[in-house]
Amino acid sequence: MPSTAIETVIAAYFTNITAMNPEGWIENFAEDAVSHDPVGEPPVKIQEDYHQFIGQLQAVFTKLAATTEHIFVAGTEAAVKWTMEGVSKTGKSVSFEGITIFEINKDGKIQTTRAYWNPNLLVAQLRG
Repeated sequence: MPSTAIETVIAAYFTNITAMNPEGWIENFAEDAVSHDPVGEPPVKIQEDYHQFIGQLQAVFTKLAATTEHIFVAGTEAAVKWTMEGVSKTGKSVSFEGITIFEINKDGKIQTTRAYWNPNLLVAQLRG
């Protein structure tokens, strides 16, 4: 699979998170896709639980903006260094960052994500 195809699906993933668009976001994933976001939490089956993830974003934020700083493609996987900035519904500005490992299947869909970031830092900003 060309690295440009992998970069395209990753770009769509982040674009749809920024837009808080559940339908567009889910289209990037395989039927049996699993997400570890963040790593250490129980994995989530995207097709069953995606609406909960986007729903949480919609409940907390009025605005989100994802920036992919670096995308490193190797074979059918990619490591992405990202930063997310947002504004909560209470008017608080937040910024957090991480690295997500994407595994892409033969159909060009995301099979697995493993996100490395600290949600406690986000919560502290929202409460601060």
